[in-house]
Amino acid sequence: MNPTTRYATAALLALSTTLALAQQSLDSTATARAPSNAHVLTKLELDQLLAHPENLVIIDVRRPDEVSSIGGFPVYLSIQLKDLENSTAWIPKDRTIVVVSNHAARGARGADILASKGFKVAGAAGTQTYEKDGGSILHIPIPPPVTH
Repeated sequence: MNPTTRYATAALLALSTTLALAQQSLDSTATARAPSNAHVLTKLELDQLLAHPENLVIIDVRRPDEVSSIGGFPVYLSIQLKDLENSTAWIPKDRTIVVVSNHAARGARGADILASKGFKVAGAAGTQTYEKDGGSILHIPIPPPVTH
């Protein structure tokens, strides 16, 4: 095999490997972002659930900085989406669950996870969407640092 043929063969091999890895990455991203089966709750539906807090658990799957900067519901379990599957042992199974995020996309993925584990999931909700639709969420200002 002459040097030009070897170079061309190596280049094709490198290109095909790169394309295969790119396709694999696209496939895993598509799987991770597959459409959710979770119901996205309307403001009215969420208000009806919030009217009976004794039957409800709200799980907020956002990062703490999102909760503090955007606001949230008064009482909730904070479990980031990446930790949800490993946290199911301490989530009550005897209550209806609403999973919240900013606009319900991560919440819906969290709702799917919990429903697949046998939890009674009402659906997902977005705190920003809920507030935009006239709902009230809490905005808790971050206290200034303590100086002595």
